[in-house]
Amino acid sequence: MSAATPALLVLEDGRTFRGEAYGAEGETFGEAVFNTGMTGYQETLTDPSYHRQVVVMTAPHIGNTGINDEDPESRRIWVAGYVVRDPARRSSSWRATRTLDDELREQGVVGISGIDTRALTRHLRERGAMRVGISSTETDPAALLARVQQSGEMAGAELASEVSTQETYVVPAIGEKKFTVAALDLGIKSMTPHRMAERGIEVHVLPATASLEEIRAVSPDGLFYSNGPGDPAATTHQIDVLQGALAAGLPYFGICFGNQLFGRALGFGTFKLKYGHRGINQPVMDRTTGKVEVTAHNHGFAVDAPLDTETQTPYGVASVSHVCLNDDVVEGLELRDASGSLKGFSVQYHPEAAAGPHDAAYLFDRFVSLMEGTV
Repeated sequence: MSAATPALLVLEDGRTFRGEAYGAEGETFGEAVFNTGMTGYQETLTDPSYHRQVVVMTAPHIGNTGINDEDPESRRIWVAGYVVRDPARRSSSWRATRTLDDELREQGVVGISGIDTRALTRHLRERGAMRVGISSTETDPAALLARVQQSGEMAGAELASEVSTQETYVVPAIGEKKFTVAALDLGIKSMTPHRMAERGIEVHVLPATASLEEIRAVSPDGLFYSNGPGDPAATTHQIDVLQGALAAGLPYFGICFGNQLFGRALGFGTFKLKYGHRGINQPVMDRTTGKVEVTAHNHGFAVDAPLDTETQTPYGVASVSHVCLNDDVVEGLELRDASGSLKGFSVQYHPEAAAGPHDAAYLFDRFVSLMEGTV
């Protein structure tokens, strides 16, 4: 067995970790973030919302179930780099077709293993998400640090156009078709249109650059904005389109980035969280029902909206519908007309939630009710 290749991880504040190369050898840069999920690493890796981010897994053992061809959420791995403590030496699942290490190497994803991910996570919690570099070709931390500090930052980055589809495609309804939805792909996960298709919705997935006219061309019963990477404050075109759709009375549902853009379209600001929410165990209260859900998250920005005050907007009355019970971050918005009827809503988390939990799947039913005009 050949000796492992040494690798180096350097944060932009100079904190340094030494380990072994995992996946592809080489050098990579991105924003260091941590994910607390103990399962679902394949879905994490292929989530376009992680574009330009180096993901630190807090669970110590990663790779146990290998890689299969059924669970990817998009066409490729999007993470800029991958950090694990103790990678599995072999896969152990009847569904696996190859190892995680092989997949990372095949797709050119530079990673590092064998470091103290608990210490790294604590550092990010205390100091906040920051730029990072991983290299198996550089041995001098000072030299790598200089390149980290020259790399791009997440604040101010418009990234949805880099991960979006370039061509419109259609996900047909499963069974009887009830509605048509125009879904703007800002980094959509494949499970999202599938969850709508299960409810009789034909989903037309459009590029992030789609105009309101192109949306109207599919004669939609509703408009959907997906999750995605980047700073919502750097996004303007999609906000203009959404405001036009709201003014026209088109029912709206947004997830994650779609929640942030909904907030900005309604006149609220957005801000960067210190270290974000990334995992599959975040408690959120649906204030419209009083129920608490365990939810899947992946976001570094949030909406700045008043928790207990309704806000009059040009499109109706907006209010906070969901809140995170850990830190009171806004986790959902809703918009109602003067009569109290729902016009649009959004959540900051992931109700499609592959690989779970599934507490929030009811939100797709709420979207159906919105298009039916029964809420």
